[in-house]
Amino acid sequence: MTDVLPFDQSPDIDRFIRWRRLLHSHPETAFEEVRTAAFVAERLRDFGLDPVTGIGHTGVMARIEGRGEGPVIAIRADMDALPLDECQSRPHRSRVESRMHACGHDGHTAILLGAAEQLAARRDFRGEVVLVFQPAEEGHAGARAMLEDPHWAEFGIQRIYGLHNWPDLPLGKFAVLADACMASSDTFEFVLKGSGGHAAFPHRSPDVPGVTAQLAVALGSLARRIAAPTDPLVITVTQIHTGTASNIIPAEARVGGTVRCLNESLRDRVEAELDALGGAFAAMHGLAGEYRYTRQYPVTVNDPEAASELRRAALAVPGLQEAESIEPSMGAEDFSFFLQALPGAYLWLGTRDPAHLSPLHSCQYDFNDAALPLGVALWVELVRQLLGRAPATMRMTS
Repeated sequence: MTDVLPFDQSPDIDRFIRWRRLLHSHPETAFEEVRTAAFVAERLRDFGLDPVTGIGHTGVMARIEGRGEGPVIAIRADMDALPLDECQSRPHRSRVESRMHACGHDGHTAILLGAAEQLAARRDFRGEVVLVFQPAEEGHAGARAMLEDPHWAEFGIQRIYGLHNWPDLPLGKFAVLADACMASSDTFEFVLKGSGGHAAFPHRSPDVPGVTAQLAVALGSLARRIAAPTDPLVITVTQIHTGTASNIIPAEARVGGTVRCLNESLRDRVEAELDALGGAFAAMHGLAGEYRYTRQYPVTVNDPEAASELRRAALAVPGLQEAESIEPSMGAEDFSFFLQALPGAYLWLGTRDPAHLSPLHSCQYDFNDAALPLGVALWVELVRQLLGRAPATMRMTS
């Protein structure tokens, strides 16, 4: 597998694996990545780089300067784990209770460290490569926190790229879409309030639980009324909370869930439609109502030109082949915040083989180490293609 790397001397892949498994053994969740960030910074210093820590709370960034002026591109890896107990016995299993790298961010971090070592040793390009080790991707918008940090602007990044391991694709396959690739992610909550009462006399109290059940059913069918069949929209009820005893009609109930779509204008409409639906249900049954809609991650939209660049780099890596007929995912990714701020692209790197069939966010999941050299080679090749020769024709915007 070491022959996939485009250098005269292949790196020590076993070392990359050791890094990845060490990170897996010591997972840290959003904005708690203190040990992980220290490990990353130490490796970067080993490579002769000068990392800046604490960006966006626990993020790490570093420059690799080439030999001559040129564009400034960034490559991002997320570092955080999930609040989950690992349920598989393996030598490198999590040593931290209720913490697990169940999404492969340990692999993403090891890939970017491996590429950083190679790029820092050679520097056979013009311009700069900025390494972005991001915290808190899992639901806490670490990308946004990094963008809002005053240090971010000091790096002068003009374009950004990222990848995610993808168990839905076989090992050696990749996919990069030229437009929307991952959905927005928002949450909603309705609170319905009545007076409460004795269960033996339901005619004396508003039926808060029954109305809540009807609202949950209506929410489940709302997507078909709002969106065309060709415009993906997911509205999923995930929580219903009410009641304390079988002989008490509760005075309050809550119903909540998630909204996912691939179109920002549709996202706006869903927010308004949910508000109208909840208000109508409350008024019709004589209940007071509260409605909260929380926008979390926007749609992840690749820049077409950057996506083409990333695709060309992947096709040049021995061992990688493009997957066919790939549709956008209704999962969400806070790389979307980076793509709102500047051009860039996001790629899925296949990892599935007979020993790695578990889906992301499963307690059985483990990153496929065979994908490490492919990811390292991809980033090295991307830099060589974009910065390793005259970049005068590249469209770079700051």
